[in-house]
Amino acid sequence: MFMGEFHHNIDDKARIVLPSKFREELGESFIVTRGLEGCLFVYSKEEWMNIVKKLKQLPFTKKDARAFLRFFLSGAIECQTDKQGRVALPLPLVNYANLKNKCVVIGVNDRLEIWSEDAFDEFFKENEANISDLAESLFDNVEV
Repeated sequence: MFMGEFHHNIDDKARIVLPSKFREELGESFIVTRGLEGCLFVYSKEEWMNIVKKLKQLPFTKKDARAFLRFFLSGAIECQTDKQGRVALPLPLVNYANLKNKCVVIGVNDRLEIWSEDAFDEFFKENEANISDLAESLFDNVEV
């Protein structure tokens, strides 16, 4: 399980350091793709295969399914870290997430998310006051 928040810079070659504890869980190679809310999602290959199995169940005859598959899968790329623990991100993904200088890498259960620091701060501020209400509505019918 991925959890935690880490602040790193992205360099001129679009490389960002992934924390060592995350690198161990991801394995030698992993998948990076467009995420939701303007961030990047990072999956271990094993978790990626679980996602792909679910995506294969979407009906290709539905316009929304086709649009989501194009968005999510066309940006996906297999990556590895170098000896310094950096991952080189492709320019289309860097541009999508608006990654410039300061970034935030967070663990979110089955994946990592890579955010621009400004976008993550904005997301956090927009949602901070509503977290109690969100938790209440999401966990109404769940045993905790």
